[in-house]
This record gives sequence, C-alpha cells and structure tokens, in this order.
Amino acid sequence: MIELGLKFTAAYLLGSVLGSLVVGYIRGGVDIRDVGSGNPGGTNALRTQGWLFAFWVMVIDVGKGVVAVFVLPTIEVFGLGVDPTVSRELVLYGVAFGTILGHVYPLWYDFKGGKGGATAIGIICALEPQLAIAIVAIWLAVIGLTGFVGLATMTGAIAAAAWVGAMRLPDDIGLFGFTLAVALLIVFTHRSNIRRMRDGTEVRMGRLRRGG
Repeated sequence: MIELGLKFTAAYLLGSVLGSLVVGYIRGGVDIRDVGSGNPGGTNALRTQGWLFAFWVMVIDVGKGVVAVFVLPTIEVFGLGVDPTVSRELVLYGVAFGTILGHVYPLWYDFKGGKGGATAIGIICALEPQLAIAIVAIWLAVIGLTGFVGLATMTGAIAAAAWVGAMRLPDDIGLFGFTLAVALLIVFTHRSNIRRMRDGTEVRMGRLRRGG
C-alpha cells in the first residue's frame, strides 16, 4: 500500500501542474484565472488568449495524463520496488485518477484548477486509444450540433463509461470503475456550465476568440 500511496501522490502532484498557468508564465505572466470565466482550463484559455495559447495548454494537460499512465505505474519509488500485495490494475487506475484530481484541485494553485477533460482524454489515449478516438468524435459532434464545449466534454465522458459498461463488463471492472468515476467528476466540475446552459448564458464555440 505504500507503493500505491506514493504513486498516487506523485500523480496528484503531476496533475497539479496546470498547462494554462505554465504557458501564461512563459508568455510574460498571463494568468487566465483573472479573465473570462476564471477557470484555468483549455476552454477559457481559448476564449481569452486565442488558439495558439490554448494549443500549448492542451499539449501540457493532455500530455501529463499520457506520461502519468505510461511512467508512474512502472517506476520504483525510493527503491521500494513493486508491492506484490497490490494489484497492478489498482496502481494503474489509482495513478490515472490521481492525475485528474490534481488537475481539478491543484496543490500549487490553491486547489482551484481545470475541469479535468483534457487530462482525462490524455489518460484514455494511453489506456484505450480506440476509445479515445470515439470520445473525440463524440466531442466534435456535440460541439458541431450545439456549440457547447462543456456539454461536449460531459457527453464524451458519460459515453465512455456507458460504452465500457456495455462492452467490457464483467471482465474489465477496473476500467469501468475508472471511467464511471471520471464521468461523475467531470459532470460535477461542469455544474456551472449546466447552470449557464439552463439560464441561456453559456458561451457557444462559434463565439470563442480566434487567433493566437
């Protein structure tokens, strides 16, 4: 259990590195928490800083999900080696979820982070590339139909959990538990988007800022 705890903590700390604030620092101290919706995620980065800024934000936020899944479960922590009493699947999904939690509640930034979508898709890319492609296709379709990025992200997350539940159970209970937990978390982090859609004040994709 020490191995699991240490790797979960490492994943959480990695997830706490927010792409928007890293890119903002490099770009001269831009802090997108002070503009737009105040959320340090990709959508607010696009809305307030343009496509180029948002692209690099996505590279970091998606990339840390990929790195977490490929690297953290396999490394030895302080020479402790692999704990034979802990399932490798539990370590894998623990690391994956810890990374998303770090992104949503980052230690470095007063526990006020993004909404988890970009990091989650990075993790799914590493775990199940074909599922990731399907999620992106659903995300694009919902944006095309509605213009709502938040709705597209929630729909993709729910669809992923539903697909795994329908196609992989009972054999892959670990992946189902992970995708279900992620879907619930992403719906929770998008609760303000749900309120704005209900009130008719949510910004559509076509009105997001263009350019770098």
